Amino acid sequence: MNFNLSISNKWILAALIPVLASCANQGSQVSNELAIPVSVADVVKKPIVQFISTTGTATAASQTTLNTEMAGIYMLGKNPRTGADFKLGDIVEKGQVIIRLENPETANSIAIKTKKLNLDISELENQKQKSLYEKGGVTLREMKNSEVALAQANTDFENARIQLAKMEIIAPFKGAIVDLPQVTNGTQVVSNAPAVTLMDYSKLYMEINLPEKNIVSVHAGQDVAITNYTLPKDTLKAKINELSPVVSTETRTFKGKLIIENSELKLRPGMFVKADIEVARRDSAIVISKDIIVSGNRGKTVYVVEKGAVRERILTVGLENETSVEVIEGLKVNERVVTKGFETLRSNSKVKIIN
Repeated sequence: MNFNLSISNKWILAALIPVLASCANQGSQVSNELAIPVSVADVVKKPIVQFISTTGTATAASQTTLNTEMAGIYMLGKNPRTGADFKLGDIVEKGQVIIRLENPETANSIAIKTKKLNLDISELENQKQKSLYEKGGVTLREMKNSEVALAQANTDFENARIQLAKMEIIAPFKGAIVDLPQVTNGTQVVSNAPAVTLMDYSKLYMEINLPEKNIVSVHAGQDVAITNYTLPKDTLKAKINELSPVVSTETRTFKGKLIIENSELKLRPGMFVKADIEVARRDSAIVISKDIIVSGNRGKTVYVVEKGAVRERILTVGLENETSVEVIEGLKVNERVVTKGFETLRSNSKVKIIN
């Protein structure tokens, strides 16, 4: 009887061996599957800037349309840089003559040469009268009369210069020609006709509207970063130039104006731009990407790798911008924080670092 039981036990053991081996293999597979692949990054300190972002349209700081001030024969000036007639897009210097109007009849009536000669004579006469008066050769009245004559001659000459200047269209500032009506050289034009429009957009301004909650965070003189989709690699510098102290009761916003530095003329008037107003900065702080933070009932959390497993950390955050956030509590320098693969993690999950 004992012999038979021994044989039965052997058969039972033989049957159990493959089952136990299978269970061991399955346990090993489960253990392997639980090692979730993740990417990590070392926690380091670096600068962070917090912005208030808004958008608007850039406008030239200086713009003017010059009209003809008298009738005359139209003659478009030459661009000294190219030797060709001025055209759209050309840069003109302050004081440069863009268009001349020829009108011999008006020029003769102005008689500027005659008035200049009369001024020269009056100056000589006045000097003579002053000298004679000092020697007792003329009366005070005679000397004063020479001063009156000199003043009148000077007024006549200056008026002639003003009238003659109306025959030229002169740039009042350095800028680009942005509108130039087509007129054939040598043809007659009338008075008060639009002749040329100039823009100086080496500086631009932009009107902004900011939410009421930002009124204590924003002040004149603050730095602003300007970007535009046509300039993906360029950020222009700007400053808040003006701020209204009044909040609109309709929109609950307050107005401001930015001055944008555009010396290389990369940004064009009329472009739609984004403005990031710097309201706070840390030069050295623990900073992580917003993308790796998990928000839940416990607040903002991340996962840190410790000895092949992850630990959930609840964060206290400070400054933040579109991409990054400052961590005040919850992380230490040189810890390894999970940057990819954290979506399915739980605290104490086994992980395998793959980066």
